Parts: sequence; structure tokens; C-alpha cells
Amino acid sequence: MFDTKIAVVLRNNLAAWQKLNVTAFLMTGIAGGHPEILGEPYKDRAGNIYNPLSIQPIIVLSADEAVMQAIHRRALERNVTASLFIAEMFATGHDAANRAVFAEYAPDDAKVVGIALRAEKKIVDKITKGATMQH
Repeated sequence: MFDTKIAVVLRNNLAAWQKLNVTAFLMTGIAGGHPEILGEPYKDRAGNIYNPLSIQPIIVLSADEAVMQAIHRRALERNVTASLFIAEMFATGHDAANRAVFAEYAPDDAKVVGIALRAEKKIVDKITKGATMQH
């Protein structure tokens, strides 16, 4: 049905609130980078209008720190633009602070706790190899 796949990969040792927070932030990056994934606004029987949602499914995966680093590296090697959340961003309170702390790290020392990407299915599967379904 879809030629592309959206995947969110979360580090497996995050607290529940962190998993939810990171997933939400990462998906705003995917929607911002790929606005075509948003469908039409939803409308209920009473005529209330709601925001559009993704037109395609989103898989949420889990991985340990080593696999997270490998996924990050493979995304960069394949030139797939990803949404990335690093551990230090939990200590900030707004976008400018997030970007400032993010800029202090490079791929080799970033403590990646979440990554989301959208690309061709086969590419996403290769990049996310080693991650398992989130539960």
C-alpha cells in the first residue's frame, strides 16, 4: 500500500514518560519534514473539526544503546534525514535550548535515545536492523 515506512526507534531503558515524550517530539519532526504524510482534517458527526493525522502507519521499535548508535550511523550513511533526540535534551525546557545542547554533540558521542525516519521500506528495514517491536 505504501512505498515508504515511518519508524520510531526508542532506547529500551527509557521511563514511560520519556518514551512518550520522545515519540511525540520525533513525530513532529517527521511531519515537518514530510508534510505530505498528513491527511485531511477529521470531522465528527457533530461537525467538530480535528487535526489531520498521518496517512500511513507508524511503527515504534526498541533498541539498546549500541543498536541505537548503529541505526544513527546507518541513517547518516544512507543520507536519510532523521529526527533525533539525545539524552541531554531531557534537561532543557524549550526549542532553542534543545538545539543548543544538540549542537554540542557529533554522531560519535551523541547519546541517542530516539530516532525517527521515513524512507523507502527496504531502506528503513536495513537502517533499523537489530531493533525490536516496542512493548
